[in-house]
Amino acid sequence: MQLGKGIEYFIAGFSLITQKGLKRFVFIPLFINVLLFGGSLFFLYDWLVQGFEYINNLLPSWLSWLEWLMWPIAILVILFSYSMVFTVITNFIAAPFNGLLSEKVELYLTGQPINDDKLSDTLKDVPRMLGREWTKLCYYLPRAIGFFILLWILPVFGQVMWVLFTCWMYNVQYNDYPFDNHKIHFKQMKDDLKSEQGLSYGFGFAVFVLTSIPFVNLIVMPVAVCGATKLWVENYRKNYREA
Repeated sequence: MQLGKGIEYFIAGFSLITQKGLKRFVFIPLFINVLLFGGSLFFLYDWLVQGFEYINNLLPSWLSWLEWLMWPIAILVILFSYSMVFTVITNFIAAPFNGLLSEKVELYLTGQPINDDKLSDTLKDVPRMLGREWTKLCYYLPRAIGFFILLWILPVFGQVMWVLFTCWMYNVQYNDYPFDNHKIHFKQMKDDLKSEQGLSYGFGFAVFVLTSIPFVNLIVMPVAVCGATKLWVENYRKNYREA
């Protein structure tokens, strides 16, 4: 089943990040994720505690029990929205390093370099990589707003649609790195991913679940880049061999 196969590709990323020759390219994306994601979670928790204390002081004593209801609701909101939003921001910063990691994983899997660019050429390519992240951000934001509204106004259906959208965006976010390394247009990349929806949603669902788990989510980014590159090599690369 394609859905399960997509999940397997993500899991394969855990093995790839430990391979000799790849570990040093994992370090920088991992460090960025730990620094930004971990640090922001600490400040977010502190902000929530202060916010609840303020609200609790406004409530009459007979409504103090509402604090126990607000915490689980707040946690669900964080799991459903914060992780995805912050992942987009983190990947924007880490884009050049994620692209390099994806390139090295593809070399490891195929034995064939993508190009013969020198370090100076790679540095010149950074603005284009950041431009690609901006394209993804512009694609994400208006849809995220729409699905986030549905999340709150349509019980069950809204939650299901938000989860599906989040899985799709995780899939787009990480599979775009190997596509972009081959200079494949963003629209073409989306069309290719839509043609294999089982793979796409299976991979995105695996990222979604692991990103929602505190501390585990700190290593998700390099794992997902590696897993997505393996997915690219085995399913899409052959279509662009002549490109």
